[in-house]
Amino acid sequence: MITTIGFDADDTLWQNEAYFRLTQDRFADLLRDHAEPDHLNERLLAAERRNIGAYGFGVKGFTLSMIETAIEVTESRVPATVIAEILGAGRAMLEHPVEILPHARETVEVLAGDFRLILITKGDLLHQERKLAQSGLGDFFSAVEIVSDKAAATYATVFARHGTGAAEALMAGNSLRSDVIPALEAGAFGVYVPHGVTWALEAAEEPLGAARYSRIADLSALPALVAGLSRLPHS
Repeated sequence: MITTIGFDADDTLWQNEAYFRLTQDRFADLLRDHAEPDHLNERLLAAERRNIGAYGFGVKGFTLSMIETAIEVTESRVPATVIAEILGAGRAMLEHPVEILPHARETVEVLAGDFRLILITKGDLLHQERKLAQSGLGDFFSAVEIVSDKAAATYATVFARHGTGAAEALMAGNSLRSDVIPALEAGAFGVYVPHGVTWALEAAEEPLGAARYSRIADLSALPALVAGLSRLPHS
């Protein structure tokens, strides 16, 4: 019943959002004389929401949104030294070593023996390619798709291109909004793997009534779940 398994990358296979939170704390410290942290975070989130269509997802868009927010809250008086600090923080995020999450490597390795694995991730092309190379997981994947957004049509296209269609595919990830719900809408199985820190723009209601929806505590439970789903009769 399942021939293909899609994996999200950031905060599913390796750490990501934690670095954004640390940088955001540093950003709040830099602008502490101009805005309270909560207000600054609201302005930054609003800038990120505005800019997704132009900058896409990832560190570069986040960095540009921080600069834009700094200009706004200081009424265009932000010192050049602060801009330089923000740019440096963004560069440090791009250069940060990849930290594989618990159970990611062994789970991918086990499943690669019986299923076609596809990495499906959003973000900056060069940065995601670098993280995949550093992770050492690349050889387990039959295909890698770095997309501008994740919608039902995205999953339908990817699973048709690299597999036997969405009906025989499963998508696992930490984002209900991007990894699970649109995969379910495409007709695939959707498996939610919660992560401790999730970006506000990825929040969504859990689709508890969906027949093909599952939630697991961590990736170590995925092989057993897949085995159980694969034994179900065709519907």
